[in-house]
Amino acid sequence: MSDSDSSGVLGQRAGVGGPRLWVLLRLNRWLFVAAVSVIVFGVLVGTSLFGLAPHRMIVEQHNGTFWIFSGFIGAIITGTSIVVTINQLVLSQELGAVGEQRDRMQDAMEFRQDIEDSLEKEDVTPPEPAAFLYELVDGVEEEANDLEETVTDDHGDELQEKIDDYVDDIVENAQVVKDDLEDAQFGTFDVIWNALNFNYSRKIYDARKLRADHGDELSDEADDELDEMIEILKFFGPAREHFKTLYFQWELINLSRALLYISVPALTAMGLLMMYVDGTTFPGTFLGIDTLVWVTSAGFVVGVAPFVVFIVYILRIATVAKRTLAMGPFILRESQRDEDLG
Repeated sequence: MSDSDSSGVLGQRAGVGGPRLWVLLRLNRWLFVAAVSVIVFGVLVGTSLFGLAPHRMIVEQHNGTFWIFSGFIGAIITGTSIVVTINQLVLSQELGAVGEQRDRMQDAMEFRQDIEDSLEKEDVTPPEPAAFLYELVDGVEEEANDLEETVTDDHGDELQEKIDDYVDDIVENAQVVKDDLEDAQFGTFDVIWNALNFNYSRKIYDARKLRADHGDELSDEADDELDEMIEILKFFGPAREHFKTLYFQWELINLSRALLYISVPALTAMGLLMMYVDGTTFPGTFLGIDTLVWVTSAGFVVGVAPFVVFIVYILRIATVAKRTLAMGPFILRESQRDEDLG
């Protein structure tokens, strides 16, 4: 992941706004859809108060409801078809001959075995993604504590201070992530959020920088512990990318289902508004605003609902993809280099 600093907390990283990130990633997608819909509805209704051309006159003289809602028919059908097709293309990558599936299974088992060999206390790692990441992060934390124990007084005050800072950063970050992973369930965003929240890239860089700057001062035992630390951290990248891929597929399935559920009611609403609403329907006012404005504004919101659902799902997927472009010891966003441990 393109980590910004060594804090590990996404909302507190340099150049990242907490509220903005919360909206893009953490906010429930359906609440996001509802919020956008309310804003659109409010703008449409509120605009009628500015004394522009009366909406009822536009409907009466220019058949406004037909021109407003007829375009939604083709847009909804075409848009839904395209999204579902893209989803099927993505999921088609999971299909393959038995040999390919066997290779995938073998690779997954070998990866899990490599991690179990590195995590001394784990003979068998948990099958659930949240529990798996928990044990991996816990293993990094334990390795950090072992590293700190190997750096004794004969290593020098400067090196000890840097090791202490490095270990404190890992322990603090690991504790936050582990606390959140305890109740996380794959399918929700909590697992991916915590995978993003553990900035392994920076930790690999800091460990390598420590070795480069103080390799001659490190004892053989401390050097070995640093090796093991880097090795465990290197496992986190592929694990996170694997779960991210699974989550993207999960979200695309949810997106396709949501669009299919919404599209038919939206098309029905568009048909009703085109067929039965004209300048003579819904007479009177409500809260000082022509009732027809309320009805057509609500109809417009229903018409754009599939597009809004598409936007809010893709915003999260695109944000996660952008934040995970680089795997390994690469940091794409602005970094606080003045805080380098080395």
